[in-house]
Amino acid sequence: MKYIVLLCDGMADEPLAELGGKTPMECAKKPNMDRLAKVSEVGLAKTVEDGMKPGSDVANLAVLGYNAKECYTGRSPLEAGSIGIDMAKTDVSFRCNLVTLSDEPRYEDKTMVDYCAGDISTEEAAQIIKTIAEHFDNEEFKFYSGVAYRHCLIWHNGTTDVGTLTPPHDISGQKVKLSDSENAVKLIGMMKKSVDILSNHPVNIEREKRGERPANSIWLWGEGTRANLEPFITKYGKKAAMISAVDLLKGIGKFAGMEVINVPGATGYIDTNFDGKAEAAIKTLKDGSDLVYIHVEAPDECGHRGEIQNKIKAIELIDEKILSKLIASELGDIRILIAPDHPTPLGTKTHTRNPVPYMIYDSTADKSGVETLTEKTAASTGIYYEHGYEIMGHFLAE
Repeated sequence: MKYIVLLCDGMADEPLAELGGKTPMECAKKPNMDRLAKVSEVGLAKTVEDGMKPGSDVANLAVLGYNAKECYTGRSPLEAGSIGIDMAKTDVSFRCNLVTLSDEPRYEDKTMVDYCAGDISTEEAAQIIKTIAEHFDNEEFKFYSGVAYRHCLIWHNGTTDVGTLTPPHDISGQKVKLSDSENAVKLIGMMKKSVDILSNHPVNIEREKRGERPANSIWLWGEGTRANLEPFITKYGKKAAMISAVDLLKGIGKFAGMEVINVPGATGYIDTNFDGKAEAAIKTLKDGSDLVYIHVEAPDECGHRGEIQNKIKAIELIDEKILSKLIASELGDIRILIAPDHPTPLGTKTHTRNPVPYMIYDSTADKSGVETLTEKTAASTGIYYEHGYEIMGHFLAE
């Protein structure tokens, strides 16, 4: 048996007036998902434990079968691991977004115009982070370049007691929210100083000439200490691989001892290389992996940006370009788990902790399923996992 997890990040949503009271999952043309749903187990799973924030970190850990309350040390340590940073036990890491803020003189009065600085390229971002590092790197702080708008700061001998560092995608279009903790003073200071440093940066000058948003500030959040996960093969007895465009999932894969596969052209947005992800998944399974986790960020990014039609299109592209290839791949007996990690409603542009719809297809066992995979049909079956991290054990059960 070969096992495939098709993780459609942020796919679940809420009914929208613009869609006639339907959700993107209900509007999307996804014939392959719906065909499998008719003979699959379909239900709901709660992927965010009580008391935890509904981030892609804890939610993806749950889908992978890890109880975040037992193993979670923060979001950024997972990303740091993917970048290749070997954190010391006394290090604290932070996600460093490149963002676009409005132009009010006082930082506290600015608005979060764009949490990803106009989807800045990795090449442009590397130049900006290099400049930031030249100004701020010292024995205490060190900046590292990542992918697109996602980067990392390491605070040597730092603390996680820094108050509330708000995720930038939670305040899109809103006035910025800054921690008032004394321990965060240096962090907030760097954020404020970065505006002056980046105001006339060559990359930003060229971006504005092209009518693109400038990366005019850094934004620090997602603090955490060194990660440590039980290897997936030890926990479940399966050799596993991770396919994703984003450092967070690559980091989870790395710490879980999974093979991390980089796909050329994988961007984390709707222009990602869907075909390449499918082909890489099939190849790794044929080459000996037992399980492959295919993470697709696109629905989540569209949710954060409030892009209704693009979110629908992202779901359709997953169905057309990934799922169709997996079904036709001649891998033999397969099981496929399809689910989002969390909802990312277009109406609020941020994550919620609501349970997510899931589907488990087994090519060797037809089940009485539902006509179409949606939030409503998943709820209608009455199947519910209070602890989402139990789904993986169920999925892999002989």
